[in-house]
Amino acid sequence: MLKYIYLVRHCEATGQGSECDLTEKGKIQARELADFFNSISIERIVCSPYKRAIESSEAIAEEKNIQLEYDDRLKERILSGHDLPDWKNRLYQSFLERDVKLAGGESSNEAAKRGFTVIKEALDSENLNILIVTHGNLLTLILNHLDESFGYETWLGLTNPDVYCLKIDEDQSNITRVWK
Repeated sequence: MLKYIYLVRHCEATGQGSECDLTEKGKIQARELADFFNSISIERIVCSPYKRAIESSEAIAEEKNIQLEYDDRLKERILSGHDLPDWKNRLYQSFLERDVKLAGGESSNEAAKRGFTVIKEALDSENLNILIVTHGNLLTLILNHLDESFGYETWLGLTNPDVYCLKIDEDQSNITRVWK
């Protein structure tokens, strides 16, 4: 049985906090994202409870007449509970040393496992076309969990929004970036 799971990074936001809205550009991107999915069958939408992920998903849900499902496991990964002036270097290191956990944060492996449980449930569900909306770091860690060729460089290359398709056919899977 053929199954598609679309992994989406949210549109451009005003900041990183859980209550940050989309920017004006992000609102235009959300409309473009809805247009992108217009001709793609979607049966279920699961998204991070962060406002920017919800706002990125609403137009799609409305057009598909699907209720959004919020899942805390799709929240962005917290690298550290403290401001880090060298956060990009620390993020890079977290892809190399996946079990390292900074104070107040979670390791790459912890975040990947958390996010992957949502993917696993989607794989086990009866739905054949599922949209999952999350954040850049967690999305990259989920992709990396599925295929180690996705890593820090993938994260650097992500756009707002971005879309990857996980196509599963029997025991074979394929991950493709499908966003324009």
